Amino acid sequence: MLLIGLTGSISTGKSTVSKILSKDHVLPVIDADELARKVVEVGTPGHTAIVRYFSESTPGLLNEDGSLNRAILGRRVFGDDPERKKDRGVLNGIVHPLVRKEMYKSIGYHYLSGAWAVVLDVPLLFESSLDLICGAVLVVSVSSPEVQLRRLLARDTYLTREDAEKRVASQMSAQEKVERCDRVFGGARGRGAAISNDGSLEELREEVTRVVGGLKAGRDGWWKWMLWGLPPVAGAVGARVVAENWWWRECWFREREGVKAKL
Repeated sequence: MLLIGLTGSISTGKSTVSKILSKDHVLPVIDADELARKVVEVGTPGHTAIVRYFSESTPGLLNEDGSLNRAILGRRVFGDDPERKKDRGVLNGIVHPLVRKEMYKSIGYHYLSGAWAVVLDVPLLFESSLDLICGAVLVVSVSSPEVQLRRLLARDTYLTREDAEKRVASQMSAQEKVERCDRVFGGARGRGAAISNDGSLEELREEVTRVVGGLKAGRDGWWKWMLWGLPPVAGAVGARVVAENWWWRECWFREREGVKAKL
């Protein structure tokens, strides 16, 4: 089974591509954002841990029903100053392990169901190193940060422009994600694609269809069923994918450091 990592910076259109993959191509999608909301629902260990750490110093953290006020929590953790970076690290340390657990359970379910591919819809795919387990990576991008800001403010109307700028700045840039995808998964490997979302919805659909067609070629046949029927073989293939991705990622890191040193 092919794990397709889907990522993109905030408000680049990743959710739209996710819906196209799900509806047009009938691919199961594991949505990290959806899981992140699930693991912090009232009464969960995640919710308890967040309240324990943030409640005393974050007025308005909880809504009347006890759920987390995401806007208030977002203002607490998004930004470049040391305190916000520290708090963001604490929040990620609570939420990310819980999301990973749910994600791996879903991957196991879809493997047993015989799916030829599963989409991992993860905004922080590279930052969380989940790209290492993926057989292919798709990055949704736009032409400029201003496009992101405009779309983010239109989507989340409760945000101020300053809030939106902090959220955009807190993530790896769209340009860097595209570069990493091209260098680590693209080229001769043919396992990565940058999908531009500057055009119309129809143009986006056509591009996604082209990319999926390339990934599916030769995968939805006897090879898929052999991996499904022989879990040890599937495990060995998965281990090789992780090792190759790690090697290519390290090469990219060293290349970047070399460029910085020259500068």
